[in-house]
Amino acid sequence: MSLRLAAVDLGASSGRVMLGQVGDGKLELTEAHRFWNGPVRLRNTLYWDILSLYRETLIGLGKAARLQVEDRGASLHSPTRGRPSDGVGLDGVGIDSWAVDYGLLDSDGRLLGNPVHYRDARTDGVMEQVLRTVPADELYAVTGLQQLPFNTVYQLAAEVSLEQVKTFLMIPDLLGYWLTGRPGAEATNASTTQLYDVRSRTWSEALARRVGVPVGLLPEIREPGEVIGPILPAVAEEFGLDPATPVIAVGSHDTASSVVAVPAAESDRFAYISSGTWSLVGLELPAPVLTEAARQANFTNEGGVDGRTRFLKNVMGLWILQECLRVWATDDLVQLLKEAAAAPAFAVLVDPDDPVFLAPGNMPARIEEFCARTGQERPAGRAAYVRCVLESLALAYRRTLRQAQDVAGREIEVVHVIGGGSQNELLCQLTADACGLPVLAGPVEASALGNVLVQARALGEPLPDLAAMRALVRTTHRLRRYEPQGKPADWDAAESRVFGTR
Repeated sequence: MSLRLAAVDLGASSGRVMLGQVGDGKLELTEAHRFWNGPVRLRNTLYWDILSLYRETLIGLGKAARLQVEDRGASLHSPTRGRPSDGVGLDGVGIDSWAVDYGLLDSDGRLLGNPVHYRDARTDGVMEQVLRTVPADELYAVTGLQQLPFNTVYQLAAEVSLEQVKTFLMIPDLLGYWLTGRPGAEATNASTTQLYDVRSRTWSEALARRVGVPVGLLPEIREPGEVIGPILPAVAEEFGLDPATPVIAVGSHDTASSVVAVPAAESDRFAYISSGTWSLVGLELPAPVLTEAARQANFTNEGGVDGRTRFLKNVMGLWILQECLRVWATDDLVQLLKEAAAAPAFAVLVDPDDPVFLAPGNMPARIEEFCARTGQERPAGRAAYVRCVLESLALAYRRTLRQAQDVAGREIEVVHVIGGGSQNELLCQLTADACGLPVLAGPVEASALGNVLVQARALGEPLPDLAAMRALVRTTHRLRRYEPQGKPADWDAAESRVFGTR
């Protein structure tokens, strides 16, 4: 009997609960429940509907526990206590989500309000105010983080008051607290707050004091693989769960879990692009790079599983395309991609990280605005808009990976594209063309796979290190390879058009 593990995987536009089965060379995922996630605007503030996310999570866990999936794998261990003899039930639960956002609790453990969405305008101008107190070079020397206006430290600085706050919890930690009653801060997500010392792998109390964040708000750090605790009896009873089921800290930043599932061999010189609403583009390193060159290039050093460093940049990702589809009121992406593949190359290009594309809104109109600003004709039809977005993303990937190699002093031989964007064949081919490197696409559900792999190891599965986990992904999941095509000089010219000498 394989381990049955629930991966709660919350993305910035959708959430899902996946049932993972791990054991004796087996690594499989079955979707138990999928639900919408997105911002809710109330008056002038953009919120997450955290109570809806929690309830959907519980519904999904109940479905996962009851899900009947054929299991032919031999058992490497005795079934976990409480597992029913009919093969249903769960051996563990892990939660991962997007980064930077959080909930605030009072002294009674009550939520003080819906978490504010990172795309909300409340942080406008806040970063500049904080940097007058802690200069950018000093902040980078401690945290190693890319400067983004919605980083957690700037959101906390934008809070009206922290006087009633007893505890600060990142989104996966908040849901884990509601499941178990035990607060804490998982390390990979804590590393995205800009309050975390990336070298000592703990909170920087000195930095917190300098920016006005009370140190007492910051909960104890947990490492991926630590057992948080069993599910509270009242929660378990309402949703048909076993109260003995352990909730396990995984790489709770979804990119940390995704990188666990990069199907690279130990000897590979690889880069990764975790492609979804955002694209996280970078390298896995044994230690952070805190040089002035890394800071000037605006690279981030985020914590990874097993003490690794995720040296990367956030690129806007498929968010721009998602918003275009919403404005056009269509979900026929397959036909649009087919037409975009036949559209003229490099007709219109944008910088996907331009601030105009950050907030929700009319992305086709914003692309036109960018074109007007840069002396380009607007795209001629929807297929041209799609081509514009995907070519522009490929250019951003190319530029980011070339910078990463220069700053980190590490050569890249292959690019792994993981996550939902790995299904976008046109984007994968354009990425191979732009980077001049082979692209290996897959797995799609990388974050859920990394989630269940860390859980499985915590529960005794013989997966001693990342190499073993990745080997299991390679042997159980099909990858697609894209070889670079076209002329590198065309991409050089296109990059110069968009980014100039920046």
